[in-house]
Amino acid sequence: MTTSTAQPMPDVDPAAAREWLAAMILIRTFEERGDELALRGKIPGGMHPAIGQEAAAVGIARGLRGTDLVAGTHRAHHHALAKGMTPSAVLAELYGKASGSNGGRGGSMHLADFDLGLWGSNGVVGAGLGIAMGAALGAKQRGTDQVAAGIFGDGGANVGRVWEFTNLAAIWKLPLIVVCENNLYAVETQTSSVTGGADITRRAAGFGLPAFTVDGQDVVSVHQAVSEAADRARTGSGPTFLEILTYRYKGHDSGQVIRYRTDDEVQRWRSSKDPIENYAARLITAGLLDEAGLAALTDTARTTVDEAVTFAEEAPWPDPCTAAENVSAYTGNEQR
Repeated sequence: MTTSTAQPMPDVDPAAAREWLAAMILIRTFEERGDELALRGKIPGGMHPAIGQEAAAVGIARGLRGTDLVAGTHRAHHHALAKGMTPSAVLAELYGKASGSNGGRGGSMHLADFDLGLWGSNGVVGAGLGIAMGAALGAKQRGTDQVAAGIFGDGGANVGRVWEFTNLAAIWKLPLIVVCENNLYAVETQTSSVTGGADITRRAAGFGLPAFTVDGQDVVSVHQAVSEAADRARTGSGPTFLEILTYRYKGHDSGQVIRYRTDDEVQRWRSSKDPIENYAARLITAGLLDEAGLAALTDTARTTVDEAVTFAEEAPWPDPCTAAENVSAYTGNEQR
C-alpha cells in the first residue's frame, strides 16, 4: 500500500473514521462475492455491481442522519448496505428468497427498507429522485427536520424527469439533496460524449440551487458535501445538487463484455484513485489505524459475507400463494 500521497485527515472522530473504512470494505467484499455468484447463476437476472464506488455510498449515508431518507438507482447494493441493510437481507433478496429485504419479490434492483429510511432502489432511470422529492415534500408538509437524498446516475442527467424533479425542489425549497453519481459511463456510452455543455453541475446550477462537483473516490469529501447540503436543507434553504465523480471497475452488469473502455483506463483508476486503498493509507498515516487493524477489518468483512452467503443459500423460497400480496393491478373497472 502506498502512503506517500496520503493527505492528512481532517477533524473526524477516530472511531467514525475507522467505521467508514469498515463499511467500504464490507461493501467491496459483498459486491465482489455477489458478482461471482451472479456469474455462477445463483442470482437470477444478475446484478449491477458498484465495485469502486464505495466512498460515494458511505459518504452519503454518513453525511445524513439515521432518520433521513434515501432513494436510488438500479445500482444500489452499496447504498443499501451503507444505509444499514444487512448483507444477509440484501443477498437473500438477490437470490429471490423469502428472507430477503422484500421477501424475495423485488430482487437486485428493488431493495427497500422503510424502517431504515431506504425508500427503494429503482430500475427506472431517474425515478428514485422523484421518490426522494416526494419524501422531501412530505417532510416539509409535516414540519419534520428530515432530509431526503435522491440518487441517479450520469445517464439520468440526460433524462427529462430528473430536471423536472430538480426544478420543483428548487422552487418549493424542499429539503432534498439531488445526487448525480457520475461513474462516467451510461451503460456503454461515455457520458461526456452525449452531454450538451459537458458539465452536469453547471447545468444543475441553472435551476437556481447550489451545485457542486465532489471527488467521489474520497469518502471524507463526500461526507462533508452531504453534511453541508443536509444542514442547508434543515434550515429551510432548500435543495443542493451534488455531482459525485466516481468510477465502476466492472461492467454495467455482471458478465458484460467490455469493449468501450481500455484495461489501462481501469487500471489507472484502481492504482491511483481506489477509495479504499487511499483512505486506508490516510488512516495509517494519521495514526488512526495500523496494518493489523486493516487486516482485521478485512477478515471481519469476509466472515460477514460468508455468513450472508450461507443465510441466502439456506433461506426458504417464497410461498407461491403469496405472489399476489402487496401487488396493485389494473382490472379495467376503475373509475376514470
